[in-house]
Amino acid sequence: MNSSSDDFVTVDMRGFKAALVARARAERVSVSLLVRSAVAAHLGLLADTDRQPPTEPTSSTVKLSIRLTAAEATLLAKGAASSGMSRGAYLAGLIAGVPVLTTGANRTEHLAALIASTAELSSLNRSLHQLSGVLAERATKPALTYRAMLDGLSADVRRHLMLAARALADLQPGQRKA
Repeated sequence: MNSSSDDFVTVDMRGFKAALVARARAERVSVSLLVRSAVAAHLGLLADTDRQPPTEPTSSTVKLSIRLTAAEATLLAKGAASSGMSRGAYLAGLIAGVPVLTTGANRTEHLAALIASTAELSSLNRSLHQLSGVLAERATKPALTYRAMLDGLSADVRRHLMLAARALADLQPGQRKA
């Protein structure tokens, strides 16, 4: 007879275990936390994100216990939440010197700016495709409507590439000097 607590459930993953474990490692959270979050989302309940169980031991991760003041722990939790990261991933990013985390910049805003700029570039690509069709038909009057866009094309692409380069650099760990 199994006398385990009502809080524990055993589930046959039917081939999903490897993907589940890989996702948990990628997010630097325990498998239990990932499953609880998914179940809570599916049930429309708020996940208990403040209580993170220890990560499962693997050859690539270790459990680390640290002592912080209550204020420091609050700052760590707030920083991780505002970055959309687990506390472990956030702390690892700080240790690695990821500029967007160490400078106090907002990681989510960085990613949103990059996504918006990429969407704008995608829109530009559609316009160029339409212009190509107009030119193939030798319709000069409709082609002139694209003139202003073409005049600013180089600057728009350069602006996007500079924004993308800055955002991606700020999201990567910094180089440590020996």
